[in-house]
Amino acid sequence: MSIQEFIESTEGSLMPADLPLHVQALWYDRKGNWKKAHDLIDHLGDRESAHVHAYLHRKEGDLWNAGYWYNRAGQQIPEVSLEKEWAQLAVLYLP
Repeated sequence: MSIQEFIESTEGSLMPADLPLHVQALWYDRKGNWKKAHDLIDHLGDRESAHVHAYLHRKEGDLWNAGYWYNRAGQQIPEVSLEKEWAQLAVLYLP
């Protein structure tokens, strides 16, 4: 799936099938449902989910918590806009 197809899918009501949970979280975040996005990955410990989790807390404005999750993901806090980070995550993790 291309990034453009993924973005276009968020304009509808049906999520593409078989997306990993961390990509589902990005889908819900793009649709404006931060809570659903966070609830999907809050309990997961893999690096990909931790990376998306970090982004979500950065978006929320909780930079301490974001820093914790970036560290768990083995990532640095990015110096790009939230929109750019979302796109980078989608490109990185889309199946």
